[in-house]
Amino acid sequence: MLMWLTISFRNIVKNSRRSLTTILAIALGFGAVAIFQGYVHSTYQGLTRAAIHGEGLAHLTIFKKGFLTQGKLYPEKYQFRREEVEKITGIMRKDPEVELVSRRLSVSGLVSNGKNSTIFIAEGLVPEDDAVIRGDVMKGRGFSGTFLTDRDRTGVVVGSDLATMLSLKQGDDAVIVTNTYSGMANALDAKVLGIYNTGASATNDKLMLMTLRHAQDLLDFQGAERLVVLLKNGNTEKAATAKAEAVGRELAAAGFEVEIKTWAELSVFYKQVKNMFDMIFFFIFSIVLVIVVMSVINTMSMAVVERTREIGTMRALGLKQHGIKLLFTTEGMLLGLLGSLLGAVVFFSVYFLIMMTNPTYVPPASSNPVPLRVDLVWQALGRNVIFMLALSMIAAFVPARKSARMSIVDA
Repeated sequence: MLMWLTISFRNIVKNSRRSLTTILAIALGFGAVAIFQGYVHSTYQGLTRAAIHGEGLAHLTIFKKGFLTQGKLYPEKYQFRREEVEKITGIMRKDPEVELVSRRLSVSGLVSNGKNSTIFIAEGLVPEDDAVIRGDVMKGRGFSGTFLTDRDRTGVVVGSDLATMLSLKQGDDAVIVTNTYSGMANALDAKVLGIYNTGASATNDKLMLMTLRHAQDLLDFQGAERLVVLLKNGNTEKAATAKAEAVGRELAAAGFEVEIKTWAELSVFYKQVKNMFDMIFFFIFSIVLVIVVMSVINTMSMAVVERTREIGTMRALGLKQHGIKLLFTTEGMLLGLLGSLLGAVVFFSVYFLIMMTNPTYVPPASSNPVPLRVDLVWQALGRNVIFMLALSMIAAFVPARKSARMSIVDA
């Protein structure tokens, strides 16, 4: 094998100009794919954190069966009663893979500063549980003031655009008006404890966070709309889906009719962005595939034409057809290897440049600038090298097969 590698390397050096063009094409393709893979990986990780912690979805959300289709029309019918909440929570807390189970209750209506009013959408939650689920995400969104606590039952945290619209600041009072599940109008005072940027322009002028007890008082209801479950290991779609199926079977065996959704299913933004990046990556990968294949085929085809006499001489000296195929395929492999190594240099150059400059940008539907990150994913780099080697060998095999079939006399 060493002999074939030596001969192939000499042939590459002999046709250095053409070989360099092919190596550069492979390197640029490798670098482009690796950089975009690193960016996509970083983006997916950020979207995952944003969905689980930023949106407060946790890993699993348990609804009463039928809520997702009929819950808006008949909200009270598809809510969990206090007794049901306690039983389901007890079952879930016995699961060693479950870190936290928390109650949620949605509220919508009008909020007023005494002069002006506008619509709001609020989440009633347990402050201690929410602190565990969201972690430090709120602090990274320009949060000012204090977080919700059960000690201040009427406290609320409002989106920054909503606060600007109603001229609200920390410590100000507001009035919240909504309808109870029985259809009666209800109004309660609220005190602004904090203001933060939700991270999405679509919700920043509407969203409020309040304590679960405050939401229950507004709706005159002591149960919960849904239960959110934080797992010890559920950051991948596969892990969350598997656990959702297991929990569904467990609760069904206990007599509860529920629907369980994962964070990936509930986060519309995550699904939209992921689908978009998957499509972009497919196109980039397809373009690189065509460039690499055509470059290697062109280089090896020219080599076959120029080395026709050499091929005929080697065949006359007893070299079999598979030997000719092996020679040219090995050359293709070396071109792929050299191109991949140079492509890795391109990737690491861009990677360290981004690490040093720390650029930021504002993504679509977001109101906050986010840092541009390219992750270093060794497994992806390894797969790229193997793929480029295999692709180069396959591309080189096409002209190699043609050259091996030439008649010795014609050559």
